[in-house]
Amino acid sequence: MDPIDAYIRVPRPSAVMVWTPEQTRLFLEEAGRHPLFALYRLITLRGLRRGEACGLRWKDIDLDTGAASISWQLVQLAGRIHEGKPKTDASMRTIALDAETVTILRGHQRRQREQQLAAGEMWKGTGFVFTQSDGDRLHPQHVSDQFLWLAYLAGLPPIRLHDLWHGAASLMLAAGVEIKVVQETLGHTSSAFTADTYTSVFPQVAMAAAEKTAALLLGEDEGHGTLRHLRA
Repeated sequence: MDPIDAYIRVPRPSAVMVWTPEQTRLFLEEAGRHPLFALYRLITLRGLRRGEACGLRWKDIDLDTGAASISWQLVQLAGRIHEGKPKTDASMRTIALDAETVTILRGHQRRQREQQLAAGEMWKGTGFVFTQSDGDRLHPQHVSDQFLWLAYLAGLPPIRLHDLWHGAASLMLAAGVEIKVVQETLGHTSSAFTADTYTSVFPQVAMAAAEKTAALLLGEDEGHGTLRHLRA
């Protein structure tokens, strides 16, 4: 039996599963040696869907300001690739890019330009950030297949590529990112939907916020003096 077939047949206790931060870190370390590393990092940390990552174009990214506009996607229907807008108005969004991701994208861009020089007239100028070696569009299923292989090599519990998108929300919430920011980053229609979807993580975040709020009243004497002054 193919090792990947055996890997993905492992019983899943839940329809949606996400890795822990440590497991996610191990995956990114393994993916760091793969040509699609930047794509997997965007899904993992910035919450792009598979089709949005495959459909990302260089004209939609500003590496100087660290921002990317999500306005295009590649979807797979009956084995064929279709280009189009994201599925909802909320999915049309602009996301912030951290400094390390910008550096990784710049390196990816340099390697793509080297591929273009090597391909010469055979290069297909599609304008997409993530392409095949001749510049042609990526097949979304190839992205999923490579993800499973990398997860297998890293010795991690099997999850779907779409679960990595869910994991991005969990990571942001666990890091204390405001629910509204998580909603807008992932392209959810409402913050209520985001909170309902990630009920296993959101209570921990809400508790941490409550503790931080209460801690404001437990500061040093100087802080109490300031409060008394303001009340006066």
